[in-house]
Amino acid sequence: MTDSIPDDADIVVRSDAGLRIGTAPDSWGVWFPDDPKQVPWQRFLDEVVEAGYTWIELGPYGYLPTDPHQLEDELGSRGLRLSGGTVFTGFHKSDDEWQRAWDQAVKVAGLASQLGAEHIVVIPDLWRSDATSEVLEARTLSDEQWAKLAAGHDRLGKALLEEYGVRQQFHSHADSHVGTTREVLRFLDETDPRYTNLCLDTGHFAYYGGDNLKLIEERPDRIGYLHLKQVDTSLLFDVLKNDVPFAEAVSQGIMIEPPHGVPDLGPIIEAVAAIDPDIFAIVEQDMYGCDVDTPFPIASRTRQHIFSCTHFARQH
Repeated sequence: MTDSIPDDADIVVRSDAGLRIGTAPDSWGVWFPDDPKQVPWQRFLDEVVEAGYTWIELGPYGYLPTDPHQLEDELGSRGLRLSGGTVFTGFHKSDDEWQRAWDQAVKVAGLASQLGAEHIVVIPDLWRSDATSEVLEARTLSDEQWAKLAAGHDRLGKALLEEYGVRQQFHSHADSHVGTTREVLRFLDETDPRYTNLCLDTGHFAYYGGDNLKLIEERPDRIGYLHLKQVDTSLLFDVLKNDVPFAEAVSQGIMIEPPHGVPDLGPIIEAVAAIDPDIFAIVEQDMYGCDVDTPFPIASRTRQHIFSCTHFARQH
C-alpha cells in the first residue's frame, strides 16, 4: 500500500513506515498573528495542499482562525490535519512568568487539542529581540535561572498533559539561552522526561554547531518532535563572527532551501523513525520578511526532496 505523491511517480512511500512529514506557517514567512506583509491564512492553507502536505502546525495564535469549529471546517475541507501549536515562555526570569505561559497554553492547547493535536512546541524567550534586535538580557543563565527554567517547563508539561492531553516539546533556538549542544544537554539533564522533551529543530541545533545525529543517538528517549530545516554554512560563520541578530540572519537567508545546507535530512528522519515512527517531522524554514510569492515553490521542492532522499517519510 502506498501514498500517492503528485508529480513523483517514481517515488514509492510505504504508508506504515517512517515519520509523518508536515509543514508550518513559518515556512511561508509567518511569525506574527497579524502582519500585512505575511501571506493571508487562506492562501497559506491552499498552497500547503497544492504543495502536497497533509499535516500543519497552528503557527502564531491568531494567524489561523481561533474558533475551533471554523478551523476544523477550513482544515477539513482541504484534507489537512493539525500536529501541534506553539507557546512562548521565559521561566528563567521570575515566578511571575508562569501565568503568562499558562494564559497562552489555555488558548493554544485548548484550540489545538480540540482538533486532535497532541503536541505543543514551546519556545524560550530570546536574549535578543527578534523584532528589534535589541539585546534584552545576558546571553547565559546563572545556576538559579537554570533551576527556574527547568522547574517551569516541567510544571508546564505536567499541566498540559493533565489538562489537555498534549505533550510539551521544547524548542532550542538561536539567540536564546538554550542553543548550543552543552546548553541543550543541560536542559535535558535538568528536566523530567515525563513532562519535558525536545522538539529537535535541525537548523537551530546546527546553527551553533550541534550534531543532530549524535544527539539523537545519545538521547533517543528525549526526542519527541522534529522541525526540519537546513543552515547555509557559507553564510553561518559570517553571521556568528559578526554577531548578526537571528532575525537579520533570516532576512539574509541563513535557513536555506534543502538540499543546499546542513544537516542532511534523510539520515535524521531515518534515525528518528527508528525510535518512534509516530514522531512528527515538520518542515519549518524560517523565512520571515520574504515576498509572498517566494514560499510556495520552495515548499513544494522541499517536500519532493525529503520524499526522494529517504523511504522513511510518509504523508499521513
